[in-house]
Amino acid sequence: TMPKEPAVLRQNILDTTAAILACGIDPKKCFLFQQSLVPEHAELAWIFGCLTNVPHLLRLPQWKIKRASQNSEGTVGLLTYPVLQAADILLYKSTHVPVGEDQVLHLELAQDIAQHFNKKYGEFFPVPKAILSEL
Repeated sequence: TMPKEPAVLRQNILDTTAAILACGIDPKKCFLFQQSLVPEHAELAWIFGCLTNVPHLLRLPQWKIKRASQNSEGTVGLLTYPVLQAADILLYKSTHVPVGEDQVLHLELAQDIAQHFNKKYGEFFPVPKAILSEL
């Protein structure tokens, strides 16, 4: 949600990919791709944004915390980031999502969006469940 220099962003993508591979992720056994090259993420986020009310987003603690650190000037990108996260999850019809405690409310938003979409348009998205780690 913060602007980055294009060269830094490209390097971050390469560094993250290297870290993922170094952790032992085997690209022969899973799909590894650059999410920003898949326009359907942003397209679905737009659709979900049209189904999500602003007061719900304003109640999320991450919005309040990050907005406070930005001198009370939160951006639209920061406010709607949880909707993009919901699109990232639901686009692939995920049924289970590993999350940390700090992301549980964002996953609950994805669940709410899936349920709202399904009620309005028919069963399409599974409602994902959280996988919480003990660590």
